[in-house]
Amino acid sequence: MPQKDISRTELLSAFHGLLQPDHFKDYGPNGLQVEGRERIAHIVSGVTASRALIDAAIEAKADAIFVHHGLFWRGQDGTVTGWMKQRLQRLLQHDINLIAYHLPLDAHPELGNNAQLAQLWGLDVVSQFGDQNLGFMGQRKDGQAFSSAQTLAEVITQTLGRTPTVVSQKSKPLQKIAWCSGGAQGYFEDAIAAGADAFITGEISEPQAHLAQETGVAFLACGHHATERYGAPAVAAHVAQMLGLTHQFIDIDNPA
Repeated sequence: MPQKDISRTELLSAFHGLLQPDHFKDYGPNGLQVEGRERIAHIVSGVTASRALIDAAIEAKADAIFVHHGLFWRGQDGTVTGWMKQRLQRLLQHDINLIAYHLPLDAHPELGNNAQLAQLWGLDVVSQFGDQNLGFMGQRKDGQAFSSAQTLAEVITQTLGRTPTVVSQKSKPLQKIAWCSGGAQGYFEDAIAAGADAFITGEISEPQAHLAQETGVAFLACGHHATERYGAPAVAAHVAQMLGLTHQFIDIDNPA
């Protein structure tokens, strides 16, 4: 049986309808970033449109690449040289579409990065907080508290394969867990104001260590990439199944 294919327009409409990018103020363009072939049968998803992912997608005979971190961001100088030329050249030579969604992929209530982390960690989402409601707040599905920040860190290590950086003033039960994927250390004060006992994100900067010590709210940083490798494959797999396409997730590991 021949493999089913659809138009690029139909695929983009499905992603756009699911992720609703017009509801967000973002740092770069959401949707189609590089136009490739018109007909699409096979989607490769990944976290970042790196050269390694593009090369892997070429090897996998992808018609489209779906990522969280695309090529274009606000503040770039607009030149196409060096690494940018190399990535674009590969996409254009092989006629591959590049589709990227940033904040909409963090925020989707079932398939987004934050929702997928809740599933991994066994948390129920109770509320959202912070700018554009990108921060999630929840508690364990069994209603119990984590006995300490170290216990929570062990769950993160087991699920993400990363040992988090933990800043915690003292050992105490943690009932209300806040989190936001990627580089969301700036949401820590919003999490504190929302009543969190602990906050989890991908990165930590210097001020958050002091805030954690002074407020008694634990801060856990477990890797930007590690917290954002679940939304892209979840969304791409969902859309591929809905449209009868094939999909594969390719994880290009990143220690950051």
